[in-house]
Amino acid sequence: MTYPSFIKDNVKLSEISIGMSVKFSSLENIPSLHTKLNQYGLYQGDIMRVVRMAPLGGPILIEVNGREIALGREIAEKILVELE
Repeated sequence: MTYPSFIKDNVKLSEISIGMSVKFSSLENIPSLHTKLNQYGLYQGDIMRVVRMAPLGGPILIEVNGREIALGREIAEKILVELE
């Protein structure tokens, strides 16, 4: 999916199409979520690619730093990314 140029660069991770690469820009101010993502090896500024999206609101599989990480849709809604 291509986004028109007038759309702001920051988009929710849950809105990204399969195969797109994006940069982890920011996160809602929830300290426990920030810690959890760091434990998964996901840090602000990382480049990630959406590999798969499970149907019916299931998890989103992303690839980051050579690893695949499954994130729930609720978490993906809270992550803002920049289009590459």
